[in-house]
Amino acid sequence: MVLPVLILAAGASSRMGGADKLMQIVDGRPLIRRQADIALASGLGPVFVALPPGPHPREAALRGLDLRIVPVADAAEGMNASLRAGLAALPACDAMMILLADLPDLMAGDLKTVAQTVVLKSDILVWRGASHDGKPGHPVVFRADLFPALQALTGDGGGREAVALAGDRVRLVPLPGDRARADLDTTEAWDDWRRRNPSRHQ
Repeated sequence: MVLPVLILAAGASSRMGGADKLMQIVDGRPLIRRQADIALASGLGPVFVALPPGPHPREAALRGLDLRIVPVADAAEGMNASLRAGLAALPACDAMMILLADLPDLMAGDLKTVAQTVVLKSDILVWRGASHDGKPGHPVVFRADLFPALQALTGDGGGREAVALAGDRVRLVPLPGDRARADLDTTEAWDDWRRRNPSRHQ
């Protein structure tokens, strides 16, 4: 199964005090490039990255990678604008994976672990990465049955509403530690992460 990966990276980093969280250095490169690298390394399918309209430093950070940039004209609306733009750019597919760009501990293997649980001929509509103790997180795979619901979303709720529409037809896939949930939205969160990962922010 070919599984397109859509990276949501059009947010404004509004809680970072003027810094761009996706341009912070992780594993020797800007976080946005690292996330694109792991999506490509997973080999699941074509990679799409939703970005604010260019020119933008995030776009420059992705230069040379085999992926498609999806400009989000109404990015200020919130995450659902990125979902709509990304869905409109995808090829015909039976499912797609959503990857948030601010989860620096996820690995390519984690994406593959979630993808390997996808069984289209089942009653499950959503496959979702989770913490080791079962708290829902990312990445999230949506079956195509939910695409119309995703395309109708507005505001900044992301896929939460669509996941809710799936009811109990959601499978959680535990990943090591808290990788699936450890997003970094504030300077304090980044400072804490750097203290805990001294070799990874160079």
